[in-house]
Amino acid sequence: MSSSLIGVLQYHCADIDSACPEPEPSQLACLADVLGRLPDPRRTRGRRYRLGSLLALCLVAVLGGATSLAAIARFAADTDSELREQLGLPASTPNASTLGRVLARLDGDALDDAVGAWLARYAADPVDEPGDTLVGLAVDGKTVRGSRTDGQAVYLLAAALHACQTVIAQRQIAAKSNEIPAFAPLLARIDLRGVVVTADAMHTQRAHAEHIIAAGGRYLLVVNGNQKKLRKQLRHLPWKQIPLQARTTGAGHGRRAVRRLKVCTVRPGLLFPHAVQVLEIKRRRTNRKTGKTETKTVYAITSRPPEQASPTQFAELIQNHWSVEALHHVRDVTFGEDASRVRTGTAPRAMATLRNLTIGLMRQAGWTNIAAAADHYRSRPHHATAMLRLTA
Repeated sequence: MSSSLIGVLQYHCADIDSACPEPEPSQLACLADVLGRLPDPRRTRGRRYRLGSLLALCLVAVLGGATSLAAIARFAADTDSELREQLGLPASTPNASTLGRVLARLDGDALDDAVGAWLARYAADPVDEPGDTLVGLAVDGKTVRGSRTDGQAVYLLAAALHACQTVIAQRQIAAKSNEIPAFAPLLARIDLRGVVVTADAMHTQRAHAEHIIAAGGRYLLVVNGNQKKLRKQLRHLPWKQIPLQARTTGAGHGRRAVRRLKVCTVRPGLLFPHAVQVLEIKRRRTNRKTGKTETKTVYAITSRPPEQASPTQFAELIQNHWSVEALHHVRDVTFGEDASRVRTGTAPRAMATLRNLTIGLMRQAGWTNIAAAADHYRSRPHHATAMLRLTA
């Protein structure tokens, strides 16, 4: 089998209907080397397994749907000699406690930076023509509930590409209240040129806007009660004189939703830096079971000028921002993240990073159903190990 990304993805996609992306091979690095170059927290004396081999084992097992350290150890014990050789493992295989000790002592930032940078080199929203599709990057946080010890649970702030639900940056923070100071460090290693950063109202901060603009990006931020004066300004814009510019519908989680969008270009004087347009989104949700309807008006501001984005594109950005919630749902339901009892050191974060990497690889391989993808790689582990051989 070819070791290039294009060859591997096309080979895997022979079993599914969706089309594979075609990234440039010259922009890729070998995933196995990326994992192998991470700093090893262990002393040299007494090492039985190379760090890169252990992380490769964990990734291949998670690609096959492993949700715990015990499941990874069982996968390792069941592997044949050929697969162990591909992973760089000796005749013996590590047990769950060995894996747990290694993951618990890893440098979480180094792991996230290496994995995020590797994914960011090819996992991008597909753009056929300039201006055809806006590249959206959603910033959102998630609690790994199963990691709770002494009342504290691991909380991760992540930046994920809209279209492919791929996390390209992640940081662990103390709690949700610490998201604001973690925003700039999270985005510091990402090239924001041509990217629209989307975030909820917590991140509608002037310093955040300045950071995004200074990095060459654009923003689309929700305005809520934490910016009372700004929200009051937005509410008093001449919305009644502006015609409806976009309408989208959707269904999910037992609800039917209709969103109506209006866009207003604003003059200098708005109480937020670099904002040039304001969006009014009227969202109507109907519970299919009870028939109860809720209506809510949401305001958002953007630094993207009118000539660079249409109202329809803004509607897509707003709707696609919540694709990060779908990513969290996959991690919880398919990979049992919230039910996981991995709690020691950086192990919960490392497992979450491996799940992010797994989902990113699956999405890039064209899979729309992650559970089906896990079944595929569980029964065909050589397809999973092929991911490790992706070379430039």
